[in-house]
Amino acid sequence: MTALSHLNLSHFRSYKTARIDVDGRPVAIYGPNGAGKTNILEAISLLSPGRGLRRAAAADMARRPEGLGWKIAARFDDHEVETRFEPGSARTVTLDGKSQTQTALGRLIRVLWLVPAMDRLWTEGADGRRRFIDRVAMSFTPDHAGAVLAYEKAMRERNRLLKDHSGDLGWYMALEGQMGQAGAQIIANRQAAVERLNATQDPDATLFPAADLAMDPGEGDAGDLPLAEALAEGRGQDMRAGRTLTGPHRADLTAVYAAKGVAARECSTGEQKALLISLVLANARALEADTGTPPILLLDEVAAHLDADRRGALYAQITALGAQAWMTGTGVELFAELGEDAQTLTVQDTDGISQIGQIS
Repeated sequence: MTALSHLNLSHFRSYKTARIDVDGRPVAIYGPNGAGKTNILEAISLLSPGRGLRRAAAADMARRPEGLGWKIAARFDDHEVETRFEPGSARTVTLDGKSQTQTALGRLIRVLWLVPAMDRLWTEGADGRRRFIDRVAMSFTPDHAGAVLAYEKAMRERNRLLKDHSGDLGWYMALEGQMGQAGAQIIANRQAAVERLNATQDPDATLFPAADLAMDPGEGDAGDLPLAEALAEGRGQDMRAGRTLTGPHRADLTAVYAAKGVAARECSTGEQKALLISLVLANARALEADTGTPPILLLDEVAAHLDADRRGALYAQITALGAQAWMTGTGVELFAELGEDAQTLTVQDTDGISQIGQIS
């Protein structure tokens, strides 16, 4: 299994220094609101590709008022991983003492998360749902992140040309070719991720409802044309709009509560949360089937709005997977159903500095 055994934080968020030593069992972190529980989960999320579970800028994660930058070091199985940020520099990643890309890190460590901000996934804008399915796709295909970055970079350049009413045909064609190639990868990876999640949900075993997912190209549909050709054909319309109107950046993820035939956006808050948990569990099971090892799960305040039966069902799925799940809550009683299958860790705030308490 993939499990974190040591975590060291330096000047990260509310922590001046912290060391956490755990075994492979789930970790229940409890303490009062504002003590620094979520900061631990965010630190672990930065040991995977991307900007972490809060999507914060690296400079914003440095402890104040020092502003010295920060460092996160961890041990996964037999590997030493470190990521750090210093003011004026880009965030760096090292694996076993050697510099690595974030994509390379994603091939070694799969990390999934569910945080309270995601509870609004089905009711807010499509950009959040695209990010959600892109994280899922990246968990299966780490190179998906590179395709998204390449597409967005080329699109920014194309949008600049459109706003400037540039007539540089050769530059348009080059950028549209790049967007067409990267966009095709994005579309294929997203569709594959949707199919995996649809196939791996198991409401009978988990007590969490299944969602029928689909990718809706929406206004970004290129029709029967390859994307590069659709972009060239729509160049005049795009120039009038001042932005690119066709492509996977206009797509949306749709979900239907399968047993009820109700769109997720129309479900109750509790049903929407249950659907999200179902998808995260499905993602974890699919990764375990692919790689032979479950991912690390980061579940922030996941138990707060679940009844005892659903909490028990969630914990049973985590232990059945053999996954190391890091979970937060305000009280230890929220994790009672785990019993000795989990270890507990307390966090408290002392004069604005988060402190790790007893680990048992």
